[in-house]
Amino acid sequence: MNRRDIIKGLGLTFGYAVAAPSVLSLLESCSTKKEDSWEAVFLNGSEKHYISLLVDIILPATDTPGGLEVNLPQFIDMMSHDMLEPDEQEIFKEGSLVFSQRFKDKFNKDIGDSNRDELTELFANYFDLEPDVQSKVLIRQSMGLDQIEQSEMDDYKMYSCLIQIRKLSLFGYFTSEKIGKEVLNFDPIPGRYDPCIPVADIGNAWTI
Repeated sequence: MNRRDIIKGLGLTFGYAVAAPSVLSLLESCSTKKEDSWEAVFLNGSEKHYISLLVDIILPATDTPGGLEVNLPQFIDMMSHDMLEPDEQEIFKEGSLVFSQRFKDKFNKDIGDSNRDELTELFANYFDLEPDVQSKVLIRQSMGLDQIEQSEMDDYKMYSCLIQIRKLSLFGYFTSEKIGKEVLNFDPIPGRYDPCIPVADIGNAWTI
């Protein structure tokens, strides 16, 4: 299994897996860049803007750090550039265009001028779904591009883009150093192995 496949597998867990050293170095390099000064390698200006807002919607700052505090837009940009296959990058970009056009149709302005409330409303339209509709979306996303009806192609590509953004947001968040050390339990020098500990005694999920 190559490096790209390993990263994709970790991303699908959304969880607390220990990331490969190459991923950790990627997160560390993101954390050194200021939010207003980073230069994208994959996203265009409008995508940088709306993905930053989506990150803040998916992982807002509360009593724990938000997604913007761990530089997830930069992480999504780098991962999309380095880890997606060319055909996946093309679908991401085409899905982004569909989402952007639907924003423009709804709010009569470019998505690069969007605000958080507008994107929250539009994002909810596509993710706050009834269970049967959710099931249909997920089944369609599991299909190959050649199996998608032309009438469903825009939805397929848009969801591919939005799900990728959400997946990378969660993956980057839970593998970031800040969350690993300040939110999750972290013990770089663990003690003895106790196989039978009540869940109530464990507390937060463990980084390591």
